[in-house]
Amino acid sequence: MNFRYIALVMALATPANAFVPNPAIRSGLKLNVASESGEITEESIMKSLNYEPGKAKTEFANKFGHLAGKEVKTVGEAFADFTAELGFSVNALYKNSITDLVGTTHLIVANARFQKDPIWSAGLLLSLDLLLKNYPEKDVGEEIASALFKAIGLDEAEVRAEAKQVSDWAEGKTKEDIEAALSGEGDNLIADTARAAKSDEFWMYSRYFGLGLLKMMDIAGLEMEKDEAYPIMEDWMKNKLGKSYLTACSDSDLYFRVKDKLDMMETMMKEIEIREKKRMAERLEAKAEAAIKAAEMEAEPAPVN
Repeated sequence: MNFRYIALVMALATPANAFVPNPAIRSGLKLNVASESGEITEESIMKSLNYEPGKAKTEFANKFGHLAGKEVKTVGEAFADFTAELGFSVNALYKNSITDLVGTTHLIVANARFQKDPIWSAGLLLSLDLLLKNYPEKDVGEEIASALFKAIGLDEAEVRAEAKQVSDWAEGKTKEDIEAALSGEGDNLIADTARAAKSDEFWMYSRYFGLGLLKMMDIAGLEMEKDEAYPIMEDWMKNKLGKSYLTACSDSDLYFRVKDKLDMMETMMKEIEIREKKRMAERLEAKAEAAIKAAEMEAEPAPVN
């Protein structure tokens, strides 16, 4: 039984004189929520409300109603697929980050409103590059990325091709050039993406779209610091694309916080590597000195009696 529905219906059915002064209106709210057996069930509530999934008379239902009842993979199933595709355990230092990456990306792609575009693809690869660039085994990092794409049902080659198109386009562009394209001006893939977003009232922002904008900032040579990127992100989302900027700015801040932590971890790992190499060199030097001394002692002539 879904108690949320029951609470909603009972709240509607309960008289409230302070809010419904007209008895005629109040009497119109009486609902028969009991089933034939007298029990209140989710089914009886839905029947009393004449509710049918995906059949509401709204623009949203008109566009997405055909998806009602469609089976959707859970986050747990997506991660199980990822693990099966990968075939081995992720390095302990990266396990939490990889788990979050798989779960977050799956939830984005599984949303009915999601539409992949080149900016989004560039942002996804930026996130993967940031997370996996210092993975201990580089080839394993590449396998992790491939397993992610397969687990969430995306064509890796297509995503990488779209991301490259964004990078190639942004090369040599100025901030003003990018802003014009985000405003929908011109004949290029960024302008096409912007016009599509502007014309779709149900367009869905997700983290990787914001990271794709950061990628273009970086290629254009803009200052890649948290405080400098925030106002640019706000302007691009709010004034150029005409969309809410709050989540995008929050994602921008998150990216720089994660980047700082990973850079710090990289520095620590390099320092540890340097210390280990120094210790190894000292041990080898000590062994060499001991070997030389042993050889010298053997080479000394025996005393004559």
